[in-house]
Amino acid sequence: MSFATSGSFPASIVPAQVQTALNSNYLNFADGTSDWAQQYLPELYEAEVERYGNRTLGGFLRMVGAEMPMTSDQVLWSEQNRLHVAYKTASYASTTTLEIDLTNTGTGTPPGASANCAIKVNNTILFTDSATGLIVQKALVTTVSQTNNIATITVLPYDSNTIAAGFTALTNAGDINLFVYGSEFEKGSTDTVMSSIQPEFTEYNNSPIIIRDKFQVSGSDAAQIGWVEVATEDGTSGYLWYLKAESETRLRFEDYMEMAMVEGELKAQAGVSPGGTSAWSADLKGTQGLFSAIEARGNVYQGFAGAAAPGSGAMGDFDEILKNLDKQGAIEENMLFLSRATALDFDDMVAAMNGGFASTQAASYGLFDNQSEMALNFGFSGFRRGSYDFYKTDWKYLNDASTRGLVKSIDGVMVPAGTTTVYDQMLGSNIRRPFLHVRYRASETEDRRYKNWITGSVGGAYTDNLDAMTVHFLTERCLVTQAANNFVLFKAV
Repeated sequence: MSFATSGSFPASIVPAQVQTALNSNYLNFADGTSDWAQQYLPELYEAEVERYGNRTLGGFLRMVGAEMPMTSDQVLWSEQNRLHVAYKTASYASTTTLEIDLTNTGTGTPPGASANCAIKVNNTILFTDSATGLIVQKALVTTVSQTNNIATITVLPYDSNTIAAGFTALTNAGDINLFVYGSEFEKGSTDTVMSSIQPEFTEYNNSPIIIRDKFQVSGSDAAQIGWVEVATEDGTSGYLWYLKAESETRLRFEDYMEMAMVEGELKAQAGVSPGGTSAWSADLKGTQGLFSAIEARGNVYQGFAGAAAPGSGAMGDFDEILKNLDKQGAIEENMLFLSRATALDFDDMVAAMNGGFASTQAASYGLFDNQSEMALNFGFSGFRRGSYDFYKTDWKYLNDASTRGLVKSIDGVMVPAGTTTVYDQMLGSNIRRPFLHVRYRASETEDRRYKNWITGSVGGAYTDNLDAMTVHFLTERCLVTQAANNFVLFKAV
C-alpha cells in the first residue's frame, strides 16, 4: 500500500526524514503552486521600532514649579500693587491745571483706590508727554479736586509761571504721564491738608479642572497572548502583553496633566454655545493656563529677531525685553523655553556677540549652584546680559508635530526663577514656592493628584459583570501663575 497519493498528506507532499527543505516537502501557504518564498514562517521582529524617539512631552512644570494640595474648588492669591504714585491718563486742562482720568489708570495704577486721586496737596510731581517722554516739567501741587472720576490738580511749575507750551496740545487722557517724587511744605505748616493712602492689593483666582482618561481590554483579548518588546518613555524596557496599550494611555494622560495646565482657558461666560444647540454646564468653568495667564497679566513680545538675518536683529529685540524687565520685578535669573527656530536665533545672537564662539560658553549658572554640568543635564545653556542671567533650552512641546508643532503662533516663554514667601495652611508655617506651581485637590481621605484604579472582571479585578478590564485615570488640578508681569510670552507676528 502506498501513501504517496492518499491519506494524511496531499499527493504533492512527501515527508522527509530529516529537517531539510526539499522541493517535495514544503507546505505552500499561498495558492498550491511552488511558492518558495513561503516555505518558512515570516521572520518577526519582536522589538518595536522607536521611529519617533521619546514621544512624551512632560517635564516642563517639574523643572520650574512645584505641586501642592488644596481642599477648595478655587484657589485665591493676592499680589502687591506698585509702591509709588503714578498716572498714565493725565491731560492738559489750562495754563496751571492738569486733569487725570481715574477710570483707566493703565499700568501706572497708584497704590490708592482707583476711584480716588492719590496725589496730595504739596506733593512735588514730574510730568512728561507720553509719546516721547522728552518734554519734562516739575511742579508743586497746590490744590486737588475731583468730580466723579476726573481729578483736577492745580500746579505751580518750578521753572515758569505756567505749564510749558509743549503740553498745551496734549488734551486727551493718556497724552501725559506723571509721578510723585516728593513734597515741599512751608515752615510751621500743619498737616490739615494731608490725607493717607490706603494700600490696595490685586486679587487673582483660578479653579481646578478634572482630567480623565481610560484604557479598556476585553477578556478575550486579554487571554490571547501576544508579546511585544518595548523600551518605554518612562525609562523601563522589556515585554508587554495587552498592557502595551495601557502603558501608552498612561503616558498620554501624564502629558495631558501638563498640557492642560499650559493651554487651559477660562470659560468667557455662561450661556448657549454658537448655533444654539447646547449650553455650558455650570460645573464646566475652564481653567487659566500658562499662556492665557501671560497674555492677560504678563508681557507678550511678537516677532523676536523678525525677518532679519540670523542673529543680526535678535540682540536689539532682546534688549527691549530687558528694558521692560527693569520696569517689572527685575528678577535676576530667568529660564527660556523656546521652539527650535527661536532657540537658534538666541544661539546666533550670543555667538555674534561672542566672536563666533559657541553660545553654550556661559558666564554664569547661578540657578544651578554655578555648575554647568548640572544645567546641561537639564538641557540648559546659559548667558548673561546686563544684570540678568538666562538659561535656555528647547521646549519639545513647541516642536512636536502632534502638538504645538502644528501651530506657529507661540515661539517660547520666559519664566522667572524667583520664589515668593507665603503662609501655607496645610503646613501651618511660612514656605517659599516658585511663581509657577500646580495646586491639586486633596484631603485626609481623598488625594486627587493622580488617581489610578481598575474595574471589570478581567485581570484580577472583580467589581462588575463587564467582560473587560478598564483602567481609569483621573486628576483634578490647576496652575497658579503668580507675578505674571515677570513672565514673557514670545509670539510670532
